[in-house]
Amino acid sequence: MTMVTDAAVMADSPVVALEEALREWRGAERPFSPAALARLDATESFPVAACGALDSAGLPAYYVPVQHGGRLAEFPQVVAMLRAVARHDLTVAIAHGKTFLGAVSVWVSGSPEQARWLGEQITGGAVVCWGLTERGHGSDILAGDLTAERVDEGWRLDGEKWLINNATRSQLMCVLARTSSNGGPRGFSLFLVDKRELPADRVRPTAKIATHGIRGADISGFTVHDVVLPPTALVGEPGTGSETVLKALQLTRTACAALSLGAGDHALRLATSFARHRRLYGRQVAEMPLARDLIGRAAAGVLLAEAVAAVTTRAVHVLPREMSVLAAVCKAFVPTMVQETIGQVAELLGARGYLTEVFEHGEFAKLDRDHRLVGIFDGSTLVNRQMLITQFTRLGRRYGAVDPTVADRLAGLVSGPLPAFDPGALTLTSASGCGLALAVPGLLHRIREQDSGDVGWKGLLADFELACADVHTAIAAHRPTSGMPGADAFALAERYELCVAGAACLLIHAHRLGDGVPSVVLRACLELAVSRLVPGRSGDDEVFDILAEHALAASGPLALFSGDWGEMPW
Repeated sequence: MTMVTDAAVMADSPVVALEEALREWRGAERPFSPAALARLDATESFPVAACGALDSAGLPAYYVPVQHGGRLAEFPQVVAMLRAVARHDLTVAIAHGKTFLGAVSVWVSGSPEQARWLGEQITGGAVVCWGLTERGHGSDILAGDLTAERVDEGWRLDGEKWLINNATRSQLMCVLARTSSNGGPRGFSLFLVDKRELPADRVRPTAKIATHGIRGADISGFTVHDVVLPPTALVGEPGTGSETVLKALQLTRTACAALSLGAGDHALRLATSFARHRRLYGRQVAEMPLARDLIGRAAAGVLLAEAVAAVTTRAVHVLPREMSVLAAVCKAFVPTMVQETIGQVAELLGARGYLTEVFEHGEFAKLDRDHRLVGIFDGSTLVNRQMLITQFTRLGRRYGAVDPTVADRLAGLVSGPLPAFDPGALTLTSASGCGLALAVPGLLHRIREQDSGDVGWKGLLADFELACADVHTAIAAHRPTSGMPGADAFALAERYELCVAGAACLLIHAHRLGDGVPSVVLRACLELAVSRLVPGRSGDDEVFDILAEHALAASGPLALFSGDWGEMPW
């Protein structure tokens, strides 16, 4: 099996290089100047200069797998790069990163020749959009009305796509079209369309749609009429479009974690800056217990979300056949957790968070508006929880066995070299359920053997153990019903996400404590997860105060695997 080096330990990491460039670009009158980005948001203008800077830095090459001529060898790397961009501005990250989303169906199912051509186009500067949704159909891609009819010359495309990111600015579009009048799972196909080769009067953009967040992004649509595509435009086999989309969504939903984590980093930076510099009642806000608790819990929320994202991005390489579960957990949990964090920061900032001329060019109000849209990208939170509910039968199996070797078998989810990126290995459902959640009893056994811990730590682990057992018992007892699942099933899916999040913390604890991740950080994350699994639980608030102290002193964003934690107590 081909192996690639773990980017986190590379001295010449492209992630570090991009982060340094982004800091430089924040200067006055530079592409990522906060004042300039605020003006663009106010006028709902596309961030042309910022996207151009990312192009010049070579970011598009990381949207293309190495086998197709790009630099995407490690999925966690491209997620880390998009997180770095989102840390400065979500609109830019969403506008630029959409090319990866538009291309990913070709990486999953396209022919080698098609993928190589697309790779050349993207590295050459072409923008790609993903035409899935239509007016009135929402997330139901099997209700689409845009048609592709087979003709002697290839395929004739007719219809409209709506609410599409970069629909107008893109040169290429990957379009899902109905190829059978009856529709259904085998009634749709994907087509890679080069707009530059089509008659201008047959492809018309629809007007830019005003949005509450990401105001400057090109959220629009397009109509096509009597457009004939060559046979080579078909992606995969006829009738496999919906299957390809569902597999591609496992990658794009995971990539969306970058947007939320970047927004969380940004919110924390604003919170700590405010707390250090604002004085009330004769002292710094940073000295006030309530403010410190808010900052500590907000930091724990971002780090807990990062734990889920970290194992999921590596699972793309290590456990691709379980991505139908992990990607759904990641997309439902990470934006939800980060939005809670943003809400905590809003409570801390008060009115200043929404005054554009008073505090940081109104950055907080903008990121709050922008991030609310992330939760609906590539399937809303409810859509992803429904995806979990459909797999409850498998997820509830075999839980409870204590296997002390499981921590070593899952080590690839948090450390070490990664197998080669192979989108073709993705499956629609996981036959084995979720190995990470099933590993909780074994991980707890391993940690208890390694670390006697204090009474509070032991109690935390015991509460998590009981909660996970209860969740899996309820999942095993769940019986599918026709139609939309009930509210109790969605609540159970939410609790399952917390079990996976806690399991991610345990796995990192088992393998990365000697690699720069302090025990107190993981304990704070687990405290946060268990507090939601066990309402009314009396936890340990001191861990949040310790985390707040480090957040207030840190010179850069907090991160599990790339932050400089220094000497932390505990």
